[in-house]
Amino acid sequence: MSTITKKELIDRIAESTQAKRVVVKRIVQSFLSEIAKELAADNRLEFRDFGVFETRTRAARVAQNPKTLQRVQVPAKRTVKFKMGRLMKQKLASPVPVGDTE
Repeated sequence: MSTITKKELIDRIAESTQAKRVVVKRIVQSFLSEIAKELAADNRLEFRDFGVFETRTRAARVAQNPKTLQRVQVPAKRTVKFKMGRLMKQKLASPVPVGDTE
């Protein structure tokens, strides 16, 4: 498994669309900013066949430091949940091509 950075993704899109890298970078950054803004506003984002992003609130809880065994109060916090769509499930269900495993 390898890590793909935002820069690499932008380069791939620019190459495949023949668009200028600067323009693609601005669009991708704008897209990501809008996703973050909508999730911060507690909105649900649905991309048909790709998936759904939504926020969830994790309840406050008491945890334990494994080194000192001291109890620590962990406050409630919001997290993002992603649920795969149909096409994403199909892509992940297909066998991994030979040579892509690490």
